Amino acid sequence: MTTTTPASARRTAVPVALLYVALIVAAALTVLPFFWVVSGSLRGLDDFRSAPGAWLPSDVTFDNYGRLFAQVGFGGFLVNSLVVAALTVVANVIGGSMAGYALAKLEFRGKRIAFGAVMASLMVPFSATFVPQFVVTVNLGLVDTLVGIALPLMVAPLSVFIVRQYAAGIPQEVIEAARIDGASEFRIFGQVFLPLAGPALATVTIMSFLASWNNFIWPLIVAQQSATYTLPVGLAATKQAAQNVTDYGLVLAGAVVVMLPVLALFLFLQRYFVQGIAATGLK
Repeated sequence: MTTTTPASARRTAVPVALLYVALIVAAALTVLPFFWVVSGSLRGLDDFRSAPGAWLPSDVTFDNYGRLFAQVGFGGFLVNSLVVAALTVVANVIGGSMAGYALAKLEFRGKRIAFGAVMASLMVPFSATFVPQFVVTVNLGLVDTLVGIALPLMVAPLSVFIVRQYAAGIPQEVIEAARIDGASEFRIFGQVFLPLAGPALATVTIMSFLASWNNFIWPLIVAQQSATYTLPVGLAATKQAAQNVTDYGLVLAGAVVVMLPVLALFLFLQRYFVQGIAATGLK
């Protein structure tokens, strides 16, 4: 006895197969540039001269990474970036969660105006606020400091918006029950709200870290000496240091160093990041 596959099942299988093919192609197009960067970081200068577009090194060498930290001083740039990223993440997690909680769960005069200001600030491009921010940084005496580099990214409007949207989805009965039990607002915030807001805080952590880690224009202007350079600025300075020939292996090794912390953080918080994006209604 033979069985036949229904026509509807065959029609469904074809789009699914096409979907898998499209996903594989998209994944390959996404991964291939990263693969070329990592492969290029393992090639010497002579290898680049003989075969500039080769996908695999003819002779694998880790000398680029050694020279990167020994000669270029990337260790100091890495520490500066980590300090700035830590300041940015801590300020966004603490300030963003407090502001988002207040806008979602507290009633006060001017609440709608405050939330409207947050939404409006999301639409203002960085180029429109660059000069006022620099003037404020100069007046505060924070030029050529790590705090001055991190200052514009602290408590970003996007962080407030993400936490506010997530907090709005938490049942008000949970907050009211804690208030009836006599808990103060700070205790409700710390012991009730924060444990429930893990996905939103993970989203804020990743986005604020990315904004700080990849920031180039602002650190380039504020950092006046190489001692306060962050990784993107240090990587650009490394490329410009070669007057006649660009040391591509050294530059690509620096790109790998810049890329690894972001990749590690995203993989560690991926599950919470997806939940936070879905809960806040972002696309």
